[in-house]
Amino acid sequence: MASYVLKRLLAIVALTFGITIVAFLIIRLIPGDPVIAMLGTGAGDKEMILRLREQLGLNRPLPEQYLIWIGQVMRGDFGYSYANQQPVSSLIASSFPATAQLTLAALALSLLFGSAIGIAAAIQRNRAADTAGMALALVCMSIPSFWLGLLLILLFAVIWPVFDVVGGTGLKGLVLPAVTLALGTMGFNARFIRSSVIAALSQQHVVTARAKGLSEPRLFAWHVMRNALLPILTVVGLQIGQLLSGSVIVETVFSRPGIGRLLIQAILAKDYVTVQALIMMIALIYALSNFIVDILYPVLDPRIAR
Repeated sequence: MASYVLKRLLAIVALTFGITIVAFLIIRLIPGDPVIAMLGTGAGDKEMILRLREQLGLNRPLPEQYLIWIGQVMRGDFGYSYANQQPVSSLIASSFPATAQLTLAALALSLLFGSAIGIAAAIQRNRAADTAGMALALVCMSIPSFWLGLLLILLFAVIWPVFDVVGGTGLKGLVLPAVTLALGTMGFNARFIRSSVIAALSQQHVVTARAKGLSEPRLFAWHVMRNALLPILTVVGLQIGQLLSGSVIVETVFSRPGIGRLLIQAILAKDYVTVQALIMMIALIYALSNFIVDILYPVLDPRIAR
């Protein structure tokens, strides 16, 4: 078990190093001069261009720029946002809790309803409930989140003003964004869980346990779901990154504060320092969630760590 964790830890360290390099280069290798783009109408002042380039360290060689930047990042300094006139770390600190709340709520809804639909469809395989459940899952996967968000705003802000649908940060303001973000992954979870449960039901030890007279609830809890949970855990790790990226659209549609909306605003304002920090942070959260999933594997199946 210790060697398994050590291997995964070394892998996440190497991946983190790669993520920082990509986040660093993605801004510096795009066509054009980021300083001119940031200054906009003031880009005609050559002295100002040189001064800002020096402040950002863009007049140094790339390797030196990277070492300076990564040293600042390790101290929690992500740079200064000229568009917002405040440190990027302050922007992230004020925006991240809302995105974390939205992502966790969407993940909980996706797993709860996706599991219910998938398990019911697996138990009623090739029956009407199975067909209806998979049709619903396909519809959920097919609806674009931006269109669904606008539709929910129309229904629950214009026709029936039930929820706070624009800029709401409380529980009433969380419901519709979370539903919008969760719907696509809920459909995928339902289909994936159905397949996993059906595969687990056909295992020989499950057939033997049923033949020995084990009750269906106990059989399902101890033998079926325990075997079906491992591939589902993989999907959860991947979906955290998917939900984080999906929050960019959902937070923009609902005018909800968060890192997704902050990223869009930073791109439109050509605030490259903020864009660089947010790209790195989202990628690191995605990598960390998959690392946690890797560590949980041996808990469910000790054979993996051997």
